[in-house]
Amino acid sequence: MGQVRHASGPDRADVLWWRVLVPGPGQVRGRRVAPPRMTGVNSRIDLRGAAWESLDSRGLRDTLPRAELDVEAALDIVRPICERVHHEGVSALLDLGEQFDKVRPPSLRVPGDVLQAAVDALDPAVRAALEESIRRARLVHEDQRRTDTTTDVAPGGTVTERWVPVNRVGLYVPGGLAVYPSSVVMNVVPAQVAGVPSLAVASPPQAQNTGVFTGYPHPTILAACALLGVDEVYAAGGAQAVAMFAYGAADDNGTMVCEPVALVTGPGNVYVAAAKRLLKGLIGIDAEAGPTEIAILADDSADPELVAADLISQAEHDELAASVLVTDSEALVDRVDEALERMVPATKHAERVRIALSGKQSGTVLVDGLDEGLQVVDAYGAEHLEIQTREAAAVAARVTNAGAIFVGDYAPVSLGDYAAGSNHVLPTGGCACHSSGLSVQSFLRGIHVVDYSRDALQEVADTVVTLANAEDLPAHGEAVTVRFKPQVS
Repeated sequence: MGQVRHASGPDRADVLWWRVLVPGPGQVRGRRVAPPRMTGVNSRIDLRGAAWESLDSRGLRDTLPRAELDVEAALDIVRPICERVHHEGVSALLDLGEQFDKVRPPSLRVPGDVLQAAVDALDPAVRAALEESIRRARLVHEDQRRTDTTTDVAPGGTVTERWVPVNRVGLYVPGGLAVYPSSVVMNVVPAQVAGVPSLAVASPPQAQNTGVFTGYPHPTILAACALLGVDEVYAAGGAQAVAMFAYGAADDNGTMVCEPVALVTGPGNVYVAAAKRLLKGLIGIDAEAGPTEIAILADDSADPELVAADLISQAEHDELAASVLVTDSEALVDRVDEALERMVPATKHAERVRIALSGKQSGTVLVDGLDEGLQVVDAYGAEHLEIQTREAAAVAARVTNAGAIFVGDYAPVSLGDYAAGSNHVLPTGGCACHSSGLSVQSFLRGIHVVDYSRDALQEVADTVVTLANAEDLPAHGEAVTVRFKPQVS
């Protein structure tokens, strides 16, 4: 899951903080190429023939449709918010909730009886679905456990890599256009499997809540926390929630209500991303999430109805969501466009989907063949990549850049969002070329433990001294040789 829009944050449309990076017609890094052909619901970018030959790797990346989060523009807005939370604590968080989320939480921390009430009120079918999602996520993430490894470097000399969980983490769960209890599962399960001893969840208070839930996060999110055994939940969203995790939050009496954390994970809007950037270093972060995205690599064997359904499902997230089809079959594109024009008006969030699919961040990329298509999807580095081709598993094995890969007709992204067992907190904006999705590893630190005997150190002492002198750091060598000087009585 990439960036999602919600109320928490300054009262300005998030769209102000996005820029779409697409070259002007006929231009790629200053070179002339055939202008893209624009037809159907999605625009078409034709990279066949001469257009392909004119591209180098950077030109290819620059040509692909992409919405990029302009975090710098939001930093000036979130900085005073974070400073206010730093100095005013709980009172600032409650005030900011009232300002941005249009409701004042009765308390910053959600009481235990409210969490239990959320479980009691949960639709039985939704509870069963959440429990199955949790079960499958635990199966996958438990297989990601790391074990300590000891290497015998020399007789008497060992190096052990110990895997130690982060001491305390803050998990952010967005709220707004949709409710995301699945994000509770995706954040909490790997942290718990990693053995994190202390974890807290923050989610924006919801103005539409009534009764016992008034002023607190959505009850389905609260219920998901309770089902996972999480009892530390805060009614805070946006940049202020990240600041709360970073600095901690005390009440007017100086009592610490929320202790600071070492790591913050979870998707959010542009202000959440900006706060993460601002406070990185004081806290660790998973990523600065951009708009959610799907790329589908398809050939003429793909079912256009399935392709269209999957493009729509991603566009449903947000008007800025990216849905990209990469194919060598113009006939398939025509059939997908026909399916989209039929299916989009019939979907619940038709206007949102239409805006996302017709935006510059979405489109169809036509290529000469599967090899070129693979180069395109690797250059794009999608958050979610579907392979709908012949021998899909073999094609998927050739992909090197993707947050998650979904193979064949029966592994849609929706499955990964909820119940595949995989994690849906994934890198966006092309960051899959260097980053991974959330996992047990995200909550662990590898610590090298060096244990050498006297004989083992003496055997390698000359090597240390020689290299220390080569770097003009003689005291480094002397710190070794001093251990072998005769004792002065």
